[in-house]
Amino acid sequence: MRITKYTHACVRIEHEGRVLVIDPGTWSEPAALTGADAVLVTHEHADHVDVLRLAGLGVPVHAPAEADIPRLAVARVAPGSEFTAAGFRVRAVGGRHAAVHGGRPDCANLGYVIDDAVYHPGDALHLPEQPIETLMVPVQGSWLKTAEAIDFVRAVAPRQAFGIHDGQVNERGLGSVHGWLAERTDHGYRHLRPGESL
Repeated sequence: MRITKYTHACVRIEHEGRVLVIDPGTWSEPAALTGADAVLVTHEHADHVDVLRLAGLGVPVHAPAEADIPRLAVARVAPGSEFTAAGFRVRAVGGRHAAVHGGRPDCANLGYVIDDAVYHPGDALHLPEQPIETLMVPVQGSWLKTAEAIDFVRAVAPRQAFGIHDGQVNERGLGSVHGWLAERTDHGYRHLRPGESL
């Protein structure tokens, strides 16, 4: 099995000519979807699902049954369900997005265990009920502390792990972070570039 990480939360899994892509969002490269046989979407946020790209792709797209993803036909998936996507065995786990801040409504979020070995949790730290060989661990988000990510890896105890959900740790993501701070605080927040003064 070959696993390729793309920008932010997007991951491509290939085995014996079959291609499964997880969370190709608006920040991920279009090349992640080249030759895809099926797509798994963990939740409705744009950094995990690029509706325009997926609408014209012509392959099955699986998403949580409660996800609000207008203009995209999806196979609705319930927590605990098992199905096949691109020839891979998939088990959907979890159910809700991690809490963000200030009572903001959450949304449906499913993690996916592929072939009883690989786990992509989306935007949650739900612990799967079986041993995991390869864990994709979110490393940054408005809903996540580094200590929680560390505890998550320790609790899952995979053979190997690698970081996902890291798109906000660059210039593009800084715009989002600064936007949140400006919107959610009342203290005249603004971004200062290196060398810029107040």
